[in-house]
Amino acid sequence: MTVLAALISVPAGIGYPLLFAFVAAESAGALVPGETALIVAGALAGEGRLSLPLVIGVAAGAAIVGDNVGYVLGRRGLRRLIDRPGLRVAAAWLAGESRMPWRRFLFWNALGGIAWAATIGSLAYVLGRSASGSLALIGFVGVGIAVLVFVIARVRRRAVADGGATKR
Repeated sequence: MTVLAALISVPAGIGYPLLFAFVAAESAGALVPGETALIVAGALAGEGRLSLPLVIGVAAGAAIVGDNVGYVLGRRGLRRLIDRPGLRVAAAWLAGESRMPWRRFLFWNALGGIAWAATIGSLAYVLGRSASGSLALIGFVGVGIAVLVFVIARVRRRAVADGGATKR
């Protein structure tokens, strides 16, 4: 049993739906580890526990769906969600807010989602056999760094807001 298999014991039956959920949520703008989920899924495919074509397909589909949800959110004028801490600024939201034609957005978004999923998924697959433990560790460290950046940004925004309120 590899280090990755010991850390991640997710049956394939729920592995693909979890991958879809994480990637779609991240692409829609939620602060979740979607790319980390793709890296782990690619590494699991490298160990033969998941299918690489399915991992790529699920991740690409989820990225496209999630970005389209983000586009609709931006199009519907939910700009205040972009400005609030807890949600990252998503390109899909900005495309919707700036009224980019949806068909153009869908075309380029689909190409980008497929290229992203194929590149990251394949790289994780290739590295998965020899470096699966390292990839899992890198993913966990990445999540930790993302949380730290989020906390720092939130504290800084509050400090700026509090400073502006006291000067009035």
